[in-house]
This record gives sequence, structure tokens and C-alpha cells, in this order.
Amino acid sequence: MAAIQKLYEVCKVSLSEKGPSSLEAVENVRDVLDMITPSDVGLESEAQAVRVWRRPALNRKTVFPSSPAIRYRHIYECKSFSVSPINYLPTVMLIFISQALVCLLVLLCIFLMTDFEVSQCTFTLSLQIGIFCMPASSIIPLHNHPGMTVLSKLLYGKVHVKSYDWIDIDDSRNLSKVRPAKVVRDGEISAPCGAMVLGNIHAMKAITPCAILDILSPPYSSEDGRHCSYFRRLPKSDPSGILLDRTRESEFVWLEEYQPSDNFVIRRDLYTGPTLNF
Repeated sequence: MAAIQKLYEVCKVSLSEKGPSSLEAVENVRDVLDMITPSDVGLESEAQAVRVWRRPALNRKTVFPSSPAIRYRHIYECKSFSVSPINYLPTVMLIFISQALVCLLVLLCIFLMTDFEVSQCTFTLSLQIGIFCMPASSIIPLHNHPGMTVLSKLLYGKVHVKSYDWIDIDDSRNLSKVRPAKVVRDGEISAPCGAMVLGNIHAMKAITPCAILDILSPPYSSEDGRHCSYFRRLPKSDPSGILLDRTRESEFVWLEEYQPSDNFVIRRDLYTGPTLNF
């Protein structure tokens, strides 16, 4: 079984429409993600080029695109949904109408005469798998993943990761424009390395060309209140003073939502690794 297929299979039993079923489920996915290499997802030539990135003789343009845009290689996405047998009627009709009108009428009668239970069949798989290929010095700004779990594996290269989790506060003042967050990770990571479970808000800056395999569970969905927002760190560590007695100042920051510049671009790219069998 291909490594990426094995990753999909463990995600299928560990991640539901509400995310991981348990901490053990997260570790199960993380253990398999740890084993993924660039060659498992069609990125071996890029990984080899990065290993000699500092050598002046390397003709980098033959391996890496000259565009500074970040590229996303989509591997898989499935959003959870519920289906009742009556929902299958249009599809079934289209299949049988080309064969025999009689079969269609019989089938229609069966559906009309049978009492079906709504949402009898439910598919709960809900995740997104993809790869961010980042040119050197490119940045994915600080952004959130509301109600989501993010597992990441640096496949090749070096990246600086800043990661935060929101701090819950009980205060009557209006904090809609800014929110406090605690620092989870702030430092450079070089491949090969283990998989990461990132904080709910994080940013990445590529030190060298790099590729990051991401698993989101559940995926972004505006309809379900999971839309991507961008943030920046305020220069003042504590604009309201309400956290001074709760934590050391160096352990948290204040973040405000903002719109990144038009220079931030992520382009769709072709995934060239092994295909998944769903």
C-alpha cells in the first residue's frame, strides 16, 4: 500500500465531521504522517535540489518555478454530509430511464410507497489533505483554523513557524478587535523532522524552498462558521491590562484581525504523487 494511501486510511477511521475522535486518534494520524517522505508525494526532485540549495552551481530555476507565489497541491477533500434513501431518487431515475420506462415506474412506486427514515445513512469523513510548496522567503501570514485540528509535516527545506492558541477570558469589555493568544511555537524547523500538531493560529516563513503536507479536520467551511481570517500581532503586549495577573507577559500576545496585502497569492498546482483509492 502506498504511504499516502495508508495516511488516507488512518484519517478515514480517526477523523470525523467534528475532527479527531480522541487524542489517541490524533497520535494515530501523526504516527503515519511522520513516515511520509517527499518521494511518497511526487516531490523527490525538489527535495534533492533543496539539499544542495546553498551551492552556487545549482541552477535553481530548472527545479523551482521563478514565480514567488506559494503553490498548493490538492490531494483530497471530503466534507461530511447526510443522505437519506429518498435523496438517491434523481440518480437512480437517470440510470434506469435509459434502460426501460417500466423499470422507472416500478422504482418510483416503490419509493412513494415506502416509509424511509431521513438521514438513515450518514457519511462522517471530513478532512482535507494537501501540500503547500513555498519559495524561499515566502510567507503564509498569521491565520486561524476555527474549530479545526491541523497536522503538518515539513517534507523538505527549512521554515520558521509561529503558532498560537487563543486565551479564553471572561471580561465584559469589548474585545472584538483584539484577542489575547498564548505562544505555542516560535522557531525554525528543518527537514527531516516529525509531524506537528499546530496551534489554532499560525504563520510560516520559508527560509529555503520548502514543502508542507497539511491535514485539516474538518476543512474550512463558511456555512459552518469555519472561515479563514488573518491576524497581526499588536506592538502592545497588553492593551487592556486584564491578563497581568493571570500569566507572564512573555507567554502571550495580542492579535487583531486584518486583511493581508494583494501580494499574498496561493496558486493551485498539480499533485504528481500516487493517486488515492477512495
